[in-house]
Amino acid sequence: MTLLVAAVIVHDKDTNRVVLLQRSENAKFAQGMWDLPVGKSDPGEPITETAVRELYEETGLVVKPESLKVAHIIHGAWGVEAPNGFLTVVFAAHEWTGEPENREPRKHAQVCWVGAEAIPDEFVDTTASALRSYLGNGPQVSLDGWH
Repeated sequence: MTLLVAAVIVHDKDTNRVVLLQRSENAKFAQGMWDLPVGKSDPGEPITETAVRELYEETGLVVKPESLKVAHIIHGAWGVEAPNGFLTVVFAAHEWTGEPENREPRKHAQVCWVGAEAIPDEFVDTTASALRSYLGNGPQVSLDGWH
């Protein structure tokens, strides 16, 4: 079964900044790497609800499911917790309430606004490609690990 994952690009268009998190040294994978707010869908949960829930759990930001726009799709052949592959729906949110905070300090070293022109290089490959495609109006689908 393919694992379903949601990620959210919170994009402040006025200042051209995005909310990123840095994984902690205790993270399950990609320790110390930067990433988007991202997480697995719970059984029976619509993907938009996954995005809203994970964003809130990780950053404290609140978005309405209906305000999410599909920014990118990542289809991976396999993943750390997904030997049979994963599908990540990357949403963009341009409206939110709250200020980003690190609500899961066990998992994340920091959560902060980062200028779109200053995206760190030490970034999880799949979400980095999705973010760069979104910011640069590039392709909307990326494949990872397929032959």
